[in-house]
Amino acid sequence: MFLGIDVGTGGTRAILIDRSGRVVASFSSEHAGIRSEHIGWAEQDPEDWWRAAREAVAGVLSASKVTGSEIEAVGLTGQMHGCVMLDADGAVLRPALIWCDQRTQPQCDWLTEKIGFERLIELTCNPALPNFTLTKLLWVREHQPEIFAKIAHVLCPKDYVRYRMTGEFAMDMQEASGTLLLDVTHRRWSVEVAEAAQIPMVWLPRLFEGPEICAEIHVAGAGETGLAAGTPVAAGAGDQGAGAVGMGILTPGSVSATIGTSGVVFAATDSPVKDRLGRLHTFCHAAPGRWHVMGVTNGAGLSLRYFRDTFAPDSSYEDLTARAGKAPAGADGLLWAPYLFGERTPHLDPDARAAFVGITASHTQGHFVRAVLEGVALSLRDTFTLFEELQVPVKAIRLGGGGARGPLWRQIQADVYGHPVELLQAEEGGAFGAALLAGTGVGAWDSVEAACAATVRVAETIEPKNTAVMNEAYKRYRRVYPALHEIARS
Repeated sequence: MFLGIDVGTGGTRAILIDRSGRVVASFSSEHAGIRSEHIGWAEQDPEDWWRAAREAVAGVLSASKVTGSEIEAVGLTGQMHGCVMLDADGAVLRPALIWCDQRTQPQCDWLTEKIGFERLIELTCNPALPNFTLTKLLWVREHQPEIFAKIAHVLCPKDYVRYRMTGEFAMDMQEASGTLLLDVTHRRWSVEVAEAAQIPMVWLPRLFEGPEICAEIHVAGAGETGLAAGTPVAAGAGDQGAGAVGMGILTPGSVSATIGTSGVVFAATDSPVKDRLGRLHTFCHAAPGRWHVMGVTNGAGLSLRYFRDTFAPDSSYEDLTARAGKAPAGADGLLWAPYLFGERTPHLDPDARAAFVGITASHTQGHFVRAVLEGVALSLRDTFTLFEELQVPVKAIRLGGGGARGPLWRQIQADVYGHPVELLQAEEGGAFGAALLAGTGVGAWDSVEAACAATVRVAETIEPKNTAVMNEAYKRYRRVYPALHEIARS
């Protein structure tokens, strides 16, 4: 059996699968939440991730009645880009700046000027964005030099959990692609970027391909998790890379649209696709020898949670979506721009702000909820527009995350994308992909492709119904961001 651990934003989830891909058990533990002392700031405590990981592993072992010694291998995944800074003793120096933190635009500007926009794209396949790990390090250097001076190791969230389990500093290629310190084309750390940014190479962990075994559970980790000492641990991948493995998104033309806290449209490629304007992310895939291109909406599932918490705290998500189902496609002209934490694709604007547009007295709460669901999908459609521009093929779209779990949001996505969408028999997210990578690492399958072929199955295809209505909505939606941007500048 194989254990997958997903260190997400809202919590950590562990799942246990067998060699047929059947989920034997799963267990989740919530995180304490995101600290945001100022607009655009987002931090979490790495120790809280470790606490949640221990609880999730203990919970899945208890639920399955499986002992730690029966686990053949462990794989990890989790939220990407978070900057975990450790001292020489491995102690956390400060709360981690996580993926949605937007404070580092000045550092992005400095780095772009230092290296050059085109050269940065050539070296890393990506522009300098506030989400990326490197720009967070630069912020700490400028604003907290006493902490920066003590840094000895830099990790991402799931790699910190691995360190606590194994004592090893390691990172996979896909995760490293989101640090802005990786030469994505050649799958190695970029000495040129590190030197330009004045980041010591010794801070960076060893690199591995996703299914490679990079560590073993050590005695202390075994004592805290219930796993057996010596259990192999695969490098794994960031949440999007592992999620793509779990959905079988490995060959050109295969695409996923995943709505979690953020939203991601992800396409597998055989070679790096470089957008000269940097609107899309190009990363190494979790599968060796492959790459992927993706667009990101920062406030996807976050939009629905924000609406519920702010305007309907006593309602469940089921209640809200039931009300949304009573509103017509297009929400009678009501639009939602989901820029709660700025926006990545295609605007690269950390200062973008969210808005409802077109409110009338006849709009009900159901209209507002439907507008949120449609607005998130419209934002993700921006990535499909860029795929068409860059000639990235789209043959099949598979849905993942919270956006795949309700029939209304599934239908909305089919309508907005104007393409049939596939629902998997068991969409278990990144934790499932991490478990597949672990199994591949110990030889249960010959390759990541073989692992997906043996375990990933399509259960349902949803055809578009309201394409014409949503095409018109998209035309209007595309006019919202420029107007909001102009207002913000005035």
